[in-house]
Amino acid sequence: MIHGSIARTLCTLLFLLLASCRQIIPNSDFDARSGNQTVRNLTFSNVKVNRQPSKELLKAPTETYLLGPGDIVEIEIAEVPGTLARTFVMPDGIVYYNLAGGVRAEGFTQNQFAEKLTQALKKDYSKPVVNVSLVEVRSRRYSILGRVFKPGIYPLRQPTTLLEAIADAGGLFTSGFSGFTEELADLSNSVVIRDGKILPVNFDKLVRTGDTSQNIYLRDNDHIYLPSSTSTTVLLLGAVALPQAIGYKDSLTLIDCIAQCKGPAKGAYLKEIVIVRGSLDKPQAALVNLKDILTGKATNVLLQPGDIVFIPKRPLSLLESTIELVFQDAARTIAAGEGSRVAGGNQSPSIAIPLSSPSSSSSAPPPWPPTDHLPLSSCLHSLSYLS
Repeated sequence: MIHGSIARTLCTLLFLLLASCRQIIPNSDFDARSGNQTVRNLTFSNVKVNRQPSKELLKAPTETYLLGPGDIVEIEIAEVPGTLARTFVMPDGIVYYNLAGGVRAEGFTQNQFAEKLTQALKKDYSKPVVNVSLVEVRSRRYSILGRVFKPGIYPLRQPTTLLEAIADAGGLFTSGFSGFTEELADLSNSVVIRDGKILPVNFDKLVRTGDTSQNIYLRDNDHIYLPSSTSTTVLLLGAVALPQAIGYKDSLTLIDCIAQCKGPAKGAYLKEIVIVRGSLDKPQAALVNLKDILTGKATNVLLQPGDIVFIPKRPLSLLESTIELVFQDAARTIAAGEGSRVAGGNQSPSIAIPLSSPSSSSSAPPPWPPTDHLPLSSCLHSLSYLS
């Protein structure tokens, strides 16, 4: 009897335990990604950012030009007939000329290189006087991609401003399908990337109002990107298995977006997901506890076209510095993705930084430009380090 009583007591406790579990654990039909679950709109806070170019960015480069791979030079030994030759700096930085053989030119000025050639030729010529002229600059370049008529890589032959670069690329791409000329570039979210960072330039002020305080000088390896004003994507970056742009659809949620990118990466910090909305000059941000959403302690959140979702690897510091990090990560991803798109790759869709209002009109990008600048295969090679 005693054993039967103990058994009945244990069965009762087990039943109560299972019943309590059924009350707090979702049933087998529960799906956090389901559109039928409760979702909420976020409350965003304005983030102050400094977007005024410094005086240094507005100064024309004054440093002496140093030769580099690809540069074309013309060399002649004065008063020696038949010694005029046009050649170029090899990828290893060497120039091969006459009896001098190979002489290093990379990193030297024209005069310094001429002196090195003179020393190399003294064993075959009596007091040679060597003249070196720079025919064409090819080692210094910048790229301009996005909504311009002639995207590509251009040589930086002389001090070049941002406006001059846009003009050299044929100007902003426009459409007349709506009955009037409409710019298809989103100026409020266009960027100049230098050394992996976004420079503080306001394209809207520069192009629309002629604000010369935004007309910076370009440097070697600068990347200019003017996104489309018709973009409707959400960008997921940071500690995620497959960072990418997600095509926006009605009622796209945070869980939907992360699921399409194969989920968070190992070690991701899920308690402070950052969602950025707005323009580069007036960004807004919201912090979301993804861990609470995944465990049912908080409801899913709705996203909007142009949002940037950033999953950090560690707890965040200042929100302002975090936003700069998000924009830089977005810029690198966008530059590489746009290069692939215009080259005919399958990386899609193209994206904007970060919010662009959809337009009723759209137009296909122009055909690839003539050979007055480098082809997109070279462009992609140049941008590959950004991805």
